Amino acid sequence: MKLEGAVSLVTGGSKGLGLAIAHNLQAQGGRVVIADIDTAALNALPDIFDRRILDVTRPDDAKSAAQSLVEAYGRIDVLVNNAGVIYSEPMVNLMNPVGMMHGYDRFRQNLLVNLDSVFIMTSAVVEQMVLRRTKGVVINISSISARGNEGQTAYSAAKAGVNAMTVTWAKELGRFGIRCNAVAPGFVDTSSTRTALNEAIIKHIEAETPLRRLGRAEEIAQAVAAAISNDFLNGAILDVNGGVTI
Repeated sequence: MKLEGAVSLVTGGSKGLGLAIAHNLQAQGGRVVIADIDTAALNALPDIFDRRILDVTRPDDAKSAAQSLVEAYGRIDVLVNNAGVIYSEPMVNLMNPVGMMHGYDRFRQNLLVNLDSVFIMTSAVVEQMVLRRTKGVVINISSISARGNEGQTAYSAAKAGVNAMTVTWAKELGRFGIRCNAVAPGFVDTSSTRTALNEAIIKHIEAETPLRRLGRAEEIAQAVAAAISNDFLNGAILDVNGGVTI
């Protein structure tokens, strides 16, 4: 798919990795719609983006948003499922005897935000692609944590589920000319990473990565653009992690 002129919807795109993805697609001539629940961050964005307030965990809102974008642009070519929240909590925390075990409510909430939302948005957008015979692309933002990361039961489970859905949809939707791929970043130097991990852990990660550094948001954005552009790439989980898993 040519990025120039393509209509792309980037969820969670008002800041961080999502904003880097949006800027990259726009710089290559795309028409980019950023959907986010953070109204203040949306209002701070430049006018080069179409900005929509959206809670990606609400199916009715997702369906209405997809219909609205089709009415405005005639089609949606690309969906980038980027919205999500990094979450860490050990299965057993001996330092908290009152709440020693990982909370089920927090587990479910994390899956809602990081897994269910991907299903909800893809269902809404793919419906419009199929109805209009759009040969579109779905890009899911996964994570290195999908392999299983200590202290991230819920987040790892969610991202593993994202990978599984990516492959399943690649098989199912290919017959409609719709491709589905995932980009699985390693540890990227964003504010969310700095919030989730302390400095000692970050130094350890850098030491264990062959490139001896964290990734940059623009490098993940480049991988997303490549996955959109290559018309024979389908069902791939692209690891972009500096070689930390080899």
